[in-house]
Amino acid sequence: MQNVFDVLKARGYIKQTVYEDELYELLGNESVTFYTGYDPTADSLHVGHFVTLMAMAHMQRAGHRPLVLVGGGTGMIGDPSGRTDMRTMMTRETVKHNVECFKKQMARFIDVSDGKAIFVDNADWLLNLNYVDFLRDIGANFSVNKMLTAECYKQRLEKGLTFLEFNYMLMQAYDFLHLNREYNCVLELGGDDQWSNMLAGVDLVRRKEGKKAYAATFSLLTTSEGKKMGKTQKGAVWLDANKTSPYDFFQYWRNVEDDRVDVCMKLLTFMPLEEIAELTAHRDERMNAAKERLAYEVTKIVHGEEIADEVLKQVRASFSADVSNMPVVEITAPGNIIDILVKCGQVKSNGEARRLVEGGGVSVNDDKITDLAYTLSADVAAKGEFVLHKGKKVHLRVVIKD
Repeated sequence: MQNVFDVLKARGYIKQTVYEDELYELLGNESVTFYTGYDPTADSLHVGHFVTLMAMAHMQRAGHRPLVLVGGGTGMIGDPSGRTDMRTMMTRETVKHNVECFKKQMARFIDVSDGKAIFVDNADWLLNLNYVDFLRDIGANFSVNKMLTAECYKQRLEKGLTFLEFNYMLMQAYDFLHLNREYNCVLELGGDDQWSNMLAGVDLVRRKEGKKAYAATFSLLTTSEGKKMGKTQKGAVWLDANKTSPYDFFQYWRNVEDDRVDVCMKLLTFMPLEEIAELTAHRDERMNAAKERLAYEVTKIVHGEEIADEVLKQVRASFSADVSNMPVVEITAPGNIIDILVKCGQVKSNGEARRLVEGGGVSVNDDKITDLAYTLSADVAAKGEFVLHKGKKVHLRVVIKD
């Protein structure tokens, strides 16, 4: 079997590693227990988590055992990495609820049957720690001078870094130590913004246990301009269908930049590299087929094949004017076009709706709407439904309910 490190490298996952040669040999010769951590900062995973979830799936398929850590303990503090301000503190009840939501979503990516993967919650060992004992046993292994040079703290020093957040690195490092002791976990995987915290964990395991430990970070999913992917005008792109509909999720990937299609296919699907290369070889109208394939494959992984098939029908119907397969939105008492756009969930505010109409981006059936006071004609209202077009790619069948 091919070494999974080669698979991850070829698909563009690996960004940084520690003791790479040793890690390569280990992954090629043994079944390794590894972990990735997720702080439950919301009640759903989002696109930013997608890369590490897929990497875990590749690792598991290669015969390695994942420990999926949800940060019920560290989530009470909040990771300062990549932040310019302090995260909003959550109650224990909120953290616990979010942890359960994460577990349900992660089960779509990871096979948890027969002990093939284990879910752990660091609240189980962090929340009851004795603070003085923790400082003596763990804190004594950390140099404040060295910690202050870490990227996760650098950008916060100018605006202010709380002592609460300063403890985060120690707690994440302690997670690795605990998992090493309890499960013989020897490898931590995570996003590249976690590098400083992960190095601290590797160092702590080697100091306290005298054992070899490893870490590898993955490339963050970014646009061609280097900005993190996963944001739209409506906000974050969530993996929960109740927060981002499968249709909107599909459309997000259908509309990625041309030069990001191959990157996303490699990181977010299981498609063979040869097929990806063939699909993305041309920068012309054939790229549309590649984008549709990307959107379908990603939606299938996150929401299941049945839903992906249904969404694909809806999207194709939108372009072919097949009303029967378009996404359906039900509204009551439609007012002017501004009111209609808001009720259909296509804008966040009246101001956004006005700009959209004034820019020529709205049509009802086949009529472009430019009048902000436009209301449905008597014929359209009597029919009880119409097609709303927003731009070139959003087409909805709107049903008027009494």
